[in-house]
Amino acid sequence: MTFLGIQLPSSCNQTNNSSDTLPNIVLLIGDDQGYPYFGFMGADYVQTPNMDQLAASGTLFKNGYVPKNHCRPSLQCLMTGTLPIDYEKAVEQRLHNHTMKMRFASAKDQANWERNFRHHAMKEFKTLPKILAEKGYRSFQGGKWWEFHYENGGFTDGMTTGWTEEDRKAGGKWFKQFMGGDGLQLARATMQPAYDFIDSVGNAPFFMWYAPELPHYPFDAPEKYYTIYKDQEMTESAKRYYANCTWFDDGVGELMNYLKEKDKFDNTLFIYVNDNGWEQNPDQEFRHDSLRWHNGGDKGKLSMYDQSFRTPIIFSWKGQIKKGIVKQDLIHSADIPATILEYLGIEIPTDYFGQSYKSVIEGKENSLRTEIIGCIEQERWEGDMMGRKTEGYWIRKEQYFFNWDATRDEMKLFDLENDPQNNYNIAQDNPQQTKLFLEKLKNWRNDKRTLN
Repeated sequence: MTFLGIQLPSSCNQTNNSSDTLPNIVLLIGDDQGYPYFGFMGADYVQTPNMDQLAASGTLFKNGYVPKNHCRPSLQCLMTGTLPIDYEKAVEQRLHNHTMKMRFASAKDQANWERNFRHHAMKEFKTLPKILAEKGYRSFQGGKWWEFHYENGGFTDGMTTGWTEEDRKAGGKWFKQFMGGDGLQLARATMQPAYDFIDSVGNAPFFMWYAPELPHYPFDAPEKYYTIYKDQEMTESAKRYYANCTWFDDGVGELMNYLKEKDKFDNTLFIYVNDNGWEQNPDQEFRHDSLRWHNGGDKGKLSMYDQSFRTPIIFSWKGQIKKGIVKQDLIHSADIPATILEYLGIEIPTDYFGQSYKSVIEGKENSLRTEIIGCIEQERWEGDMMGRKTEGYWIRKEQYFFNWDATRDEMKLFDLENDPQNNYNIAQDNPQQTKLFLEKLKNWRNDKRTLN
């Protein structure tokens, strides 16, 4: 087996588990879900009963982090176990290896070919579904999926099936296709494709990518969800966002109930993670501010604050993972695929940045990470809803969150224990700590490797 062009040991294909005991795996991915806005994270003003039950049924990591401040690279990380910076390196290398095929083509044809290659680049990688297929897993993609077609990720079944050149030229319509096309109907309009897939697998183990476009904009939850909040003392934009959070939660509950009806729930490993953060506190009103109505407050999505990257991460498997465990350990979303593979007895590919947290979940050791470092190339900007290019770096270590805007040479340091919303920059008051973090980020930038 190969991953990123590297031959792996044959033992990657071996496990002591039989197909009769391999668990089903359901990866639940919140879309623009801020980490504070769950009941189990302390937000009693947001109704998320199914997610609260899931968190209580297994191990909850309260200090999880994703690598980017927007969705696509964070989702790629979950598929490949690698950091976005390494993923992009691999794409560029493959692009370079293939360009000889187009050396005699016109500049226009070369540009079109390169763009098409990038849309399909995921098929060049040894993704999690491809690894699981070697153990007999069927796999399903539903929801957000930027990689053109579900088959590019190695899924056997899915909802996203690409677009046409006419779609691309249509602009806005194409962007919805780019995000996932028909996959975006999952949970918002229908659960049937997920149910049909579950019914089709028989006794085979399955992997499900459950990534509905929720609570992502548009904030148009059905009335039954909005009614929960309409008389509460909070802003209208908060009511609309929280209604979408409850809508996502309800879909999770429906999926779990269906698995119970089909006698597949007990042998299913559930994992939850956000794709990126969001800011929408009860007193913040964004409806009349187009940028923030679409992207949330300035501390969340497309920012370089803690809330843009932080996520709860949950692992739950009835009878196999102890319930009611809450951990403050740092954990990276890249650790999710590595953890899945160890639970299945599959050797983790050598190019994975992610580490298995199975031993941490089992209480055999403490956190494997003392710090998490990341970077951004895109930030929010009043001039464009999609943001603008920039160069920035951040680190979470102990109770501190530090960021460095390399483009403007600006630094900010926050004490998360006393200032979880990053309102008070204490960099000038802590010169030694600031210097230490800045050196770490500069070293990380220089060698493009994460320090552990």
